[in-house]
Amino acid sequence: MYKKRYLITGGSGFIGTQLIKQLLIEEHEVTVLTRDDVKTLKLFENVMKSSLLPNQTSGKIQTIIDLGELNSSNSSSFDVVINLAGQGIADKRWSDSVKQQLLDSRINTTKALYDYLKDTLVKPDVVISGSALGYYGLHDDDIKIDEHGKTDDSFSSQLCVAWEKEAKHIEDLGIRTCFLRTGIVLGKNGGALSKMLPPFKFGLGGPMGSGKQWMSWIHMDDLIGIIRYVVKTESVTGAINATAPNPVTNKTFSSTLGQVLKRPAFIPMPAFVMKLMLGEMAEELLLSGQRVVPDKIVKAGYQFQYPELKSAIKNLI
Repeated sequence: MYKKRYLITGGSGFIGTQLIKQLLIEEHEVTVLTRDDVKTLKLFENVMKSSLLPNQTSGKIQTIIDLGELNSSNSSSFDVVINLAGQGIADKRWSDSVKQQLLDSRINTTKALYDYLKDTLVKPDVVISGSALGYYGLHDDDIKIDEHGKTDDSFSSQLCVAWEKEAKHIEDLGIRTCFLRTGIVLGKNGGALSKMLPPFKFGLGGPMGSGKQWMSWIHMDDLIGIIRYVVKTESVTGAINATAPNPVTNKTFSSTLGQVLKRPAFIPMPAFVMKLMLGEMAEELLLSGQRVVPDKIVKAGYQFQYPELKSAIKNLI
């Protein structure tokens, strides 16, 4: 297998950590843009110690604080750039200042990538830039949404629109560019599932609000698999829905999680309580949803490891 050189932003996040772990096991060279190089190197040192088999070697990893540390020579070129940087959208209640931080953390890094790539002598084969299903806005219907779905004026939609718009400048450089519209990522040691598990384990879980809102989810292994598939599949470009092919309603998700845990899952979280606790964030991220399907990546030939929710949760729990 050809060893590639990767430049990754947001590498110490939930998705980035798992992606880089896989790349290092496969002996690729990874450069991570990070605000804390010592912490990031220590993170992956620990990850590699726990994941490598006896006598197995790993790839190479280095960190940079600023893209200005890289020069435009061929020795600093990359085969693949993956842009995952961005403050967690559900980390804090949305105030005007938090909204600005969410926007700046995505736009500023993407703009810096464009400025760097504009001056590089050797361009990467592909740039994969993050986005999310929030792009499609708020829905209270059962209509399936592919990559041609429309936006609206909600904050989460406009945040993704601005993020993708900035990344489109990279596409203007003649570089194959993909916008990864990621769903609810289910994985170990983080993400949505880790926040849901405690109440469900105590039999206190249940649907949120009406439970009719759609949850377009994806197993971490499939998300990493889609990223890897996009890297090697030159025909794939533009927006990509990174979700499993079988989204479910929140009520179905809750009952499935309860079944796997062998716990009851019928205690609802009233919508008004969630709105009081989380405000606008609750309305956009938890009480609304989208029935999104991964039309483009399926037609491109990607085979899902976990197309059904129950098998995905069983694997993780």
